[in-house]
Amino acid sequence: MTNDYRTGFNSVAAEVPEPVGLSVQGELPDWLAGGVLRTGPAQFEVGDRAVNHWFDGLALLDRFTIGGGRVTYSSRMLESGAYRRADQGGEIGYTEFGTDPCRSLFKRIATGFFPKPTDNANVNVTRLGERWIAMTETPLQIEFDPETLETVGVVDYGDQRSEHAGTAHPHHDSSRGELVSFTMGYGRRSKYEVYRLPDGERERRTFGKRATSEPSYMHSFALTERFAVLFEQPLRVNPLKLLLSGRPFIENFKWKPRLGTRFLVFDRDGGGFRGAYAGEPLFTFHQVNAFERDGEVVVDLCAYDNAGIVESFYLDRLRAGEAPPHSKLRRFRIPLDGDEAVREHELPEELELPRVNYRRCAGREYRYAWGAGHTGPDAPWFDALTKLDVTDGSVRKWSEDGCHPGEPVFVPAPDARSEDDGVILSVVLDAPRELSFLLVLDAASLGELGRAEAPMRLPFGFHAQYAH
Repeated sequence: MTNDYRTGFNSVAAEVPEPVGLSVQGELPDWLAGGVLRTGPAQFEVGDRAVNHWFDGLALLDRFTIGGGRVTYSSRMLESGAYRRADQGGEIGYTEFGTDPCRSLFKRIATGFFPKPTDNANVNVTRLGERWIAMTETPLQIEFDPETLETVGVVDYGDQRSEHAGTAHPHHDSSRGELVSFTMGYGRRSKYEVYRLPDGERERRTFGKRATSEPSYMHSFALTERFAVLFEQPLRVNPLKLLLSGRPFIENFKWKPRLGTRFLVFDRDGGGFRGAYAGEPLFTFHQVNAFERDGEVVVDLCAYDNAGIVESFYLDRLRAGEAPPHSKLRRFRIPLDGDEAVREHELPEELELPRVNYRRCAGREYRYAWGAGHTGPDAPWFDALTKLDVTDGSVRKWSEDGCHPGEPVFVPAPDARSEDDGVILSVVLDAPRELSFLLVLDAASLGELGRAEAPMRLPFGFHAQYAH
């Protein structure tokens, strides 16, 4: 398995609790001063057992700190309840995305209607006022110290909500001073709830609800200046069967393409549920951006024809070198004031883990998207960073033999004059050398400005944020 991308699915070698200086090649911009904070799956073996799915690895927090042309690196395992159970008891103690603790039927019934949700927050991090939290798709979010990476504890929002799942992709609207997100409650009367959390407050305020008998798997959602849009794709679950199935969480969901995809639109300004708009069946993890134009909501998604991408991320398949399908970038136009179906067309590039100039363009018309991409249709794993101009279809790429980049993070220049004036930061696996490095690119040209080599090989992660 050496010298190829599959080494990115091996467990991390060790923590680096104290920052260590890294060797820097090239020249970093003088204005670039902050930290790249990440969470991601990093420990895939617990005792004598491996987790089943890539999404189930125990979370590692890490930080690349940049300033004065220098870079340091540090990392710590997130000390969640799932990690402590694994570290102290040598067992998988929580139901993960694709891995079950193998409790007996009696124990499953004794834990209540739903298995104990994991707090293994390995998907994303975000700022919550002055605090930083790590998130997964369960309601349990973990606060951590952004400087030392020490775990603080489970976040208490100070409200009582019936929730069993949610998203690790909240949106922060700086113009309104609020975080917007959604949760899902499973039961005889399942529902989706969209909420806002005003800056500086602890209580979440629901502004939209939608009942459902078969909840959809939803990873992210879209936000415009006036609307929130959930993607009710046809990967559905019967919540009443979750208790007795004895199967991991995602294996209870069934692909039902006859249901199509419904775009559920909620009015942020007190209007509640605006409507459900029908589209063709698709599967998506990530939205790129959304905006309003000419009476429509326009949503750009990284889309797949079906939910097979979920199965392709089982760890044994990834380690065997089975190539997951590539996503297609698709634009959907939702007519708010008519009965027309959702219209769609493909944009001319494949990419995943998309990012935009969030500060300037989130929820508004935009031109550029960056993502992890491929050098060609036969590439088995991400081997390029891609910049797409969604207005004219032009594409730029960065790639290097044997290198596999992760999600690009856009950081705008202090006095930016254009949408792509800034840098792209990405953690890259150099597979032949079995080490990782932080790559710094000019966001406009994708020309390399510099790189800083980490002291170890880092497993592939999901999402990162830049902290000033």
